[in-house]
Amino acid sequence: MSHPSEAERARARQIVAILRRTYPDAKCSLNFTTPLELLVATILSAQCTDERVNATTEKLFQKYRTAADYASAPLEQLEQDLKSIVFYRNKAKNIQAMARILVQEHGGEVPQGMDDLLRLPGVARKTANVVQGNAFHHVEGVVVDTHVSRISRRLGLTKEDDPPKIERDLMALLDQPDWLDFSHMLIYHGRAVCKAPTPTCPGCVLLELCPTGQERTNVV
Repeated sequence: MSHPSEAERARARQIVAILRRTYPDAKCSLNFTTPLELLVATILSAQCTDERVNATTEKLFQKYRTAADYASAPLEQLEQDLKSIVFYRNKAKNIQAMARILVQEHGGEVPQGMDDLLRLPGVARKTANVVQGNAFHHVEGVVVDTHVSRISRRLGLTKEDDPPKIERDLMALLDQPDWLDFSHMLIYHGRAVCKAPTPTCPGCVLLELCPTGQERTNVV
């Protein structure tokens, strides 16, 4: 769907409009006050709930306030501070390596450019999009997490399974000013209604525009 029709784009706009009415306060669920905090939280959030990450970072951000703090910490201590997070050893290693690059190459600050962000350990395009959009209000793409991936397929906005390909399809369908909010709203919708593995299709605000929901409700 890299070249969607105007009808497909119009349908996508309808979906966005309904989501805006339903989730007017949708925003990033990770707690942060600085770009560094958001970068660390987003790295930690891979295959882990935002609730667990927020519970962990409440103390973590009091202890580690700068990139230099992460860079100079004993790795074993950082691992212990992250022990409640899934894959905490690998994430601790990535966060420390990331922080050292920030100190050595960026004056301890998180870079804003996509290429610079993608060079950081533990940072793939999803993480870079989260940081760019929410910390710097600069949007180059669509955040594709598990909710966005699942619901976009159910809505027929993409047939892809690979996040970069899903992102490509969504960027082609959606108006650029909607890219960041769309991800936030789909995440809210995924938690409240369009759950995995079983969505609550009856009563869903998107039912009339959702081929999966119509198929499920017709079967029921």
